[in-house]
Amino acid sequence: MHVKSKSRPRTKPPEERREELMNAAQVLFLKHGVRPVTIDQITSSARVAKGTFYLYFSSKEDILAALGDCFGRTLLSEIEAAIAARKQDDWKGKLDTWSATAVSVYLASIRLHDVLYGFRPATREGLVDNVIIDHLDKLLRTGLEAGAWRIDDSRFTAVFLFSGLHAVVDHAYLREKPVNRRRLADRLKRLCFRAVGLPYD
Repeated sequence: MHVKSKSRPRTKPPEERREELMNAAQVLFLKHGVRPVTIDQITSSARVAKGTFYLYFSSKEDILAALGDCFGRTLLSEIEAAIAARKQDDWKGKLDTWSATAVSVYLASIRLHDVLYGFRPATREGLVDNVIIDHLDKLLRTGLEAGAWRIDDSRFTAVFLFSGLHAVVDHAYLREKPVNRRRLADRLKRLCFRAVGLPYD
């Protein structure tokens, strides 16, 4: 008996096609920088027609913004996964994990970060309102409700710590070759603990 094989779909799902375009753009941006790369190069690398690009993105700046959003979500997922491994009431451990993971992931992807945000500098809104700050704000607020630390304003503290993280990693990256990640994470942990009124031991 002849059994008809299932026909394969002739087109890929939109999410997969969009991801392929983003992956192609990221590789090209890392290799050449953002400015020299053209939409033609992106579509050629992704092996799609140029018109397909405009089904998902309006411009090169648009795909760059999408990559920036993806960068933030990736950092967030790493932080969330690391914190989830801590015990529910281990608030010091959670804050320690937040700082150590953020340092590690940021340093590991700092070249991509510079490519994405060097061409498209972060806006003032983005520096004080993003998914990483949202997550830290929730962590600090929940810890405050549990009596784990003392802060006046969880959002203000989250913005302060996020800005501090960004600055101290950049400082170490420029001044230390190679960066001592363990020492940097430990120093940031001290600052985080002091900011919420926790003793450092």
